[in-house]
Amino acid sequence: MRKPFIAGNWKMHKTIAEAVALVNALRPLVADIQTVDIAVCPPFTALQSVADALKGSNIAVGAQNMFWEEEGAYTGEISPLMLKELVTYVIIGHSERRKYFGETDETVNRKVKAALTHDLLPIICVGEVLEEREAGKTAEVVRRQVLGAYQDISAEQAVKTTIAYEPVWAIGTGRAATPSDADKVIWDVIRGTLAQLYDDQVAQTIRVQYGGSVKPANIASFMEQPNVDGALVGGASLKADTFAEIIRIAAEVRG
Repeated sequence: MRKPFIAGNWKMHKTIAEAVALVNALRPLVADIQTVDIAVCPPFTALQSVADALKGSNIAVGAQNMFWEEEGAYTGEISPLMLKELVTYVIIGHSERRKYFGETDETVNRKVKAALTHDLLPIICVGEVLEEREAGKTAEVVRRQVLGAYQDISAEQAVKTTIAYEPVWAIGTGRAATPSDADKVIWDVIRGTLAQLYDDQVAQTIRVQYGGSVKPANIASFMEQPNVDGALVGGASLKADTFAEIIRIAAEVRG
């Protein structure tokens, strides 16, 4: 049985003071929940302060991105060595990174390898844009992204990862995929591709979150799907009470 995993991607929001205030409000709201893994992913500037504020809690910390080299002349980048003292998880290949910063399947793969080398747990984002969906290319695109991300990754390493299926057309639009559609893509395409790359056991072990306009009103319907193991939450993770409600509902449905 895969343990549900709810992670909040704060994107480019929250000053250090605001970030600490958010997790200080969130912490007591979810302190009793043990049946769901919980993480928050603040901006780099707030990682140290948020990690300090969450010590001893049931909330893990993740980063939103990282570079694949350990050190060097890479102005503005953050290495896995800089992150490993602060975070457990790292989001890799988010559609906004692909769209605005030129990330590719190849660079996603390099980052996944670097993260695993340094005992960071990747949350690997995959998903199609609206034009690809309307052209009937969802399976083709998502399969390509999964194959690219896991190139030369061993089965032992692969089971340490999480995949976030985020149809790009649903991110920040208020327009979520239907739960059954998301479940079908995860089962047919993502788990199907993982089974071909590795075996059925690995495909059934890796957790797959849904992401894209997740909120308290729809999280239950996603968690009721057999192949949806949680959510990568964007805007709804920026308020402690809203994010806590999502976590609580996930625990009630699958806990």
